Amino acid sequence: MSQSSSAPGGAKRSTALLFLGVCAIASLLVTHSGCGDDNNEPQPQDGGLQDAGPGDAGPGDAGPGDAGPGDAGPGDGGEPPIPRDVRVQVLSINDLHGNLEAPTGSNGSVRVALDGGVVVAGGAAYLAHHIAALRSENPNTIVVSAGDLIGASPLVSAILHDEPTIEVMNQIGLDINSVGNHEFDEGFTELKRMQNGGCHPVDGCQGSTNFAGANFKFLSANVFTDAAAQQTLFPAYDIREFEGIKVAFIGMTLEGTPTIVNPSGIQGLSFKDEADTVNALIPTLNAQGVKAVVVVLHEGGMQAAEGLYDECKGMSGAIVDIVNRFDKEVDLVVTGHTHQAYNCVLNGIRVTSGSSYGRIVTDVDLVLNTGTNDVTSVTARNVIVTRETADVPVDTMVKGYVAKAAPLRDKVVGNTPVELLRPARVPTADNSGESVLGNVIADAMLAITQAPEKGGAVIALMNPGGIRADIGAGEITYGEIFAVQPFANNVATLTLTGDQIKRVLEQQFPPINANPSIMQVSQGFSYTFSLSAPAGSKVNAASLTLNGQPIVMTQSYRVSMNNFMASGGDNYSVFTEGKDLLIGPIDVDALEVYTRANNPLTVPALGRIKVVP
Repeated sequence: MSQSSSAPGGAKRSTALLFLGVCAIASLLVTHSGCGDDNNEPQPQDGGLQDAGPGDAGPGDAGPGDAGPGDAGPGDGGEPPIPRDVRVQVLSINDLHGNLEAPTGSNGSVRVALDGGVVVAGGAAYLAHHIAALRSENPNTIVVSAGDLIGASPLVSAILHDEPTIEVMNQIGLDINSVGNHEFDEGFTELKRMQNGGCHPVDGCQGSTNFAGANFKFLSANVFTDAAAQQTLFPAYDIREFEGIKVAFIGMTLEGTPTIVNPSGIQGLSFKDEADTVNALIPTLNAQGVKAVVVVLHEGGMQAAEGLYDECKGMSGAIVDIVNRFDKEVDLVVTGHTHQAYNCVLNGIRVTSGSSYGRIVTDVDLVLNTGTNDVTSVTARNVIVTRETADVPVDTMVKGYVAKAAPLRDKVVGNTPVELLRPARVPTADNSGESVLGNVIADAMLAITQAPEKGGAVIALMNPGGIRADIGAGEITYGEIFAVQPFANNVATLTLTGDQIKRVLEQQFPPINANPSIMQVSQGFSYTFSLSAPAGSKVNAASLTLNGQPIVMTQSYRVSMNNFMASGGDNYSVFTEGKDLLIGPIDVDALEVYTRANNPLTVPALGRIKVVP
């Protein structure tokens, strides 16, 4: 239990904290893993990790009589120690997505004023400097990530299977990463390689000659390989000791992960409710003498439009309900997923998020008391990762990876006379959700699968969430198209009836998708929808046309999409009813072929999708 208050931005810590730094040489920092057993047998919540890992001392490692600072110890004959405060600093990031180079555009800035004023921010070398400076303020510091550390990464990390990001975070000194949905982009077997090391089974070791894996721990309490036996993919939690006080860090993955990742990569896994999972662990932690609990959760919310990066105004989203259901033993919740920045107290619990792409590091101070072994107060501030000073070792590492990727990244594959913008994620009465870039991608997918021997496609559909960046006017480089489609999905073609096409279009809207998510469509295909129409009837069946001819509900059509969508991703379950599936090339390769063949690009007009009241 704790009291939460906001720390003023940029405020220095008290002189008492500086005194604590002097005294810290007398303190002990002991780490526990999983369920806290000090043997090497895998425990149900250890998810197959066999031991605590290098430097992780098990319970009792201090030995009998190794009392902490101020403890009388057995046989000392002194009075019981006077309860005192212990200050612990939690530094957190979320949704880095392998952004090692300083991100650009809106992805590389933080809004600091309602009039649109921004501060340029981000870049791994700058992030490393800020973390090191903050860490120097308190020896009792732990660095955590709330997921999506990797996945949907820029080319510099992704082309080397995200090994560069793992190695850079090892250098920065990350301690814990709670697994997010994007960590599963290449499947859980590849994710285990990120933790344990070893070369890629196809491409070998590319980032370094012998990829050792993460020095930090992946946690995920609600992802089970065997739910009945309570076997988790990774440990459920990690217990750390700070001057004799135990603090548990519970890792939590987005429960909705199965709807937004390729199902083949998570086959055999089950994802459970976040709040139920945390609450069920509290008695187990209490039995181990743990009263201080931090949840590192890959799920989040968002502020109202007037909320700035270190504020909490009009919070909404999934995180509100989750935190309202948490046991009161939870003292701090570090969140992510929505790429938002906020610093809140919800249901009496401090809840933070640090934007995305390494633009913000959240600095949280926990005050614990040796008398209760619990948290007495929590303060927090979001610190912008400004670009004044770069950490030299990390900067050198990143530049080395950039050099490896540069020849492929800088290869020119086309030219466009105008900027190509990705789709708006939520349509309005004035914006159907169609975009120029979405049209180009759908046309590329159709072109690569149109020949009879390639699939015989007549329609192509692209999910808007799979379009991750814009393309600037002028020369188009491979690095740009890779940033647009970084998931390495295959283009898939299958047979759907007209009725199934209509039904899958209805799945773009609530209640199937909480927020309307408008698929981008290829040239020749057109339809109209109404936002005000009832669920299941938003798409006007009579408006569905292909090359000017009505779509016949009983007729079959060959339709292309990426394999993520084909397997029911983004809640498009109707695609799984399709027949005669044919898997084609990687989507980014299809886009490269198309831009090369249409150079300079003839920019497609909008109007394929129409919205009416």
